[in-house]
Amino acid sequence: MLLCKFTRFGMREGPQTQGFDGVEIHGAHGYLLDQFMKDHVNDRTDKYGESLENRCWFPLEVVEAIVDEVGADKVRIRLSPFTDYAEAGDSNPEALCLYMVESLNKYSLVYCHMVEPRMKTIREKCESPHSLLPMRKAFRGTFIVAGGYDREDGNSVVVENQADLVAYGRVFLANPDLPKRFALNATLNKYNRETFYIPDPDLGYTDYPFLEDTE
Repeated sequence: MLLCKFTRFGMREGPQTQGFDGVEIHGAHGYLLDQFMKDHVNDRTDKYGESLENRCWFPLEVVEAIVDEVGADKVRIRLSPFTDYAEAGDSNPEALCLYMVESLNKYSLVYCHMVEPRMKTIREKCESPHSLLPMRKAFRGTFIVAGGYDREDGNSVVVENQADLVAYGRVFLANPDLPKRFALNATLNKYNRETFYIPDPDLGYTDYPFLEDTE
């Protein structure tokens, strides 16, 4: 009941009234829903803990509540089953991920946005034996991948049907005209991680140059 009330309030005061197309549920990177799903940090012994099904119960309740409030055509989700940000790791991320995407199928979400296994830590990509391909095959909807992609491997993963779309974060932050640069195969600005998530000095988010400013 509390979740339903919170969801109704949040949707009434949020995207529906602000002109947004929809909402992406953040179920990744050690935040609350991710903590419920991961057995390294979820030590509950009630209906929200222990078994895989129980650990996914609350995140799926959130999905259902938001879908009921605004409609599935306005709801998306982001997941990072292989990461261990804030110590939120899992002993069997493949099983976790497959269970989640198969459970999400019944809601007909706009897309599932998933972080690559190679982005296990918050820094740079690393070698990983794992793949998102089984989850891509299991999810009956638009599947978006993210995590350490450049122009070439972003194109490749779509051409090879391993994903429908590729999301870019850090390189887009550093290159406000990234689509144009990709189209021209132009040189990219390098992002400066030291300016991420800092309030002062006021630099690093809005002062990366456009392509025409560097020519």
